[in-house]
Amino acid sequence: MFGYVTANKPEMKVREFARYKGYYCGLCRRLHKKHGRLGQMTLTYDMTFLIILLSSLYEPKEEETKKRCLIHPGRKQYMIYNEISDYAADMNILLTHDHFQDDWEDERKFSGFVGMKAFGRKKKKIVKGYPRQAKIIDESLKELARLEKENCTDIDAIARPFGNLMGELFVWQEDAFQNILRQMGFYLGKFIYIMDAYMDVVDDKKKGCYNPFMQESEKEGFEERVRQILDGTLRMAIAEFEKLPCEQDLAILRNILYEGVWTKSERKQRDDK
Repeated sequence: MFGYVTANKPEMKVREFARYKGYYCGLCRRLHKKHGRLGQMTLTYDMTFLIILLSSLYEPKEEETKKRCLIHPGRKQYMIYNEISDYAADMNILLTHDHFQDDWEDERKFSGFVGMKAFGRKKKKIVKGYPRQAKIIDESLKELARLEKENCTDIDAIARPFGNLMGELFVWQEDAFQNILRQMGFYLGKFIYIMDAYMDVVDDKKKGCYNPFMQESEKEGFEERVRQILDGTLRMAIAEFEKLPCEQDLAILRNILYEGVWTKSERKQRDDK
């Protein structure tokens, strides 16, 4: 479901993209440091966005370095990381474990069982440090699973649990910014869920899998209606974002929110023509 909150690289300046990639590689490094090679496999650009957002807001002390890695053994990669990178790394592990758990419990996928066991011990440690986030993630995914089993077609209702999940992840600290961050994450989470359902509807039909748009997609004007829903949901997330006093890497954040989140769907539309 992740992979939509990315940058629109062609519209970024060279320095901006270098910092964006630096945060991404920094998250990869912290995942390896805290959770080993398995942890690195959970790396996403979505969590990179969260790091940049919270770093812009709170401006913690950053570490910058250049290191080689397995993916790029021949050339040192620029990396930026801070305490928020560690937070994002832990949240990645929580989400990954629960994703595997859902796969096992809902579909009895062997890969889900293996992944659940592989990340189980790591999850226990993280839950102790972040009980609030862990509780909401667990409750939200259970509610999402319930609605999907009921074959829910109310797009607002089915997207809400993932919105609640993302909203809680965005709240790193319970302070003066928490309500804005929670609302921003909520709307961005709903956007991600709706976009994912829209992108998968054709494949889900072929596989006979659940999709809230299964019936709606047969109706005339479906594409335009979904675009309106997505646009309205994203506008709510952006409205909350613009309330935050972010200055550092502001151009990167706006590139992602205003343009980058649409890149996958635009690529799909080009491929379908």
